[in-house]
Amino acid sequence: MSELAPLAVILTALPLEYMSVREHAVVDEVRVHSHGTRVECARLPGTSWRVALVEVGMGSRTTAILTERMVEWLAPQMVIFVGVAGGLKDDIGMGDVVFGEKVYGIHGGKSAPEGFLVRPEAWPLSHRLEQAVRAAVRGRPDVHVGAIASGDVVLADASSDIANHLRAHYNDALALDMEGVGLVEAAHLAGGLDAIVVRGISDKANDGKKAADAAGFQKVAADKAAEAMVSLLALLGPPTPHPAAERSPREGAPDALPPLVPDSLDWILPKPEGDVLRAMASLGARSSDGRFTSAAVDSVAAEVVPHLTRERAEGILRSLIGRRYLRKSPGGRLEVTPEGLQALVRWRGNR
Repeated sequence: MSELAPLAVILTALPLEYMSVREHAVVDEVRVHSHGTRVECARLPGTSWRVALVEVGMGSRTTAILTERMVEWLAPQMVIFVGVAGGLKDDIGMGDVVFGEKVYGIHGGKSAPEGFLVRPEAWPLSHRLEQAVRAAVRGRPDVHVGAIASGDVVLADASSDIANHLRAHYNDALALDMEGVGLVEAAHLAGGLDAIVVRGISDKANDGKKAADAAGFQKVAADKAAEAMVSLLALLGPPTPHPAAERSPREGAPDALPPLVPDSLDWILPKPEGDVLRAMASLGARSSDGRFTSAAVDSVAAEVVPHLTRERAEGILRSLIGRRYLRKSPGGRLEVTPEGLQALVRWRGNR
């Protein structure tokens, strides 16, 4: 079993965007979902992350569906969309990069006799990601942090109704894309999973788009966006555990468990997850320090859930880490958190 490096799913729309990202990765495995979605799994040198690359095609609906599929299948710690976009500000040049501090869904509203009444929706970055982005762009005038407008439209006319709509209602947007809203909404519905949109500016969202594409600016912009994405991941480790998880699960007697965390968490574990967590808690109780090595994890997965594939076992472990039921110590060992023990109590009560 792998060392359980944090996993980021990276989605792209166009083949050239995909290849720009792939140039930074060392692919070591290809996986195919039961519905046919194909991903390349890879190491990302210079970072602590593994990545799963998937080309989803254009459009927000497909992006949303496949983002949810990747989350359920691979249990990543983060989802990222990398690609090109049209620039909406004069001071952002061709080939510049925009990190989406927030993503607007631009099509929400009501058509009324007095005109179109906008009902804005926006999905902001988590504070953790926002701070890492600001660190990554510091001292780089060609990389920007700001709002991205997102909707199923290609803008090639700066005087069009949609261009006027953006200027009137989303005036702080730095770029316009088609897929970002699908990614961030799917991540939000997956329990607030970290998500970010990274876009290279390949045109100015005006009638010069065709000439800019012909001049090769899409490739330039895609390369810059991929490079910026790698720079961001180089700064990031896995998501920080909840402060309550910093206490050792061995503190106090078994009948003095920490207080229950909010009931909004999903306490009812599927049986394989419950079995793995129960086995790890038992193993930790027998260990001298309450922790266990990757070899011990391998043994638990093989003995407790022998019917699981390696891929599914790793997915369960990532899911338990992502839900803060397990955590990885600075020394690389795993341990069951207080939240994990409470989850087991509730899980046993619901079986």
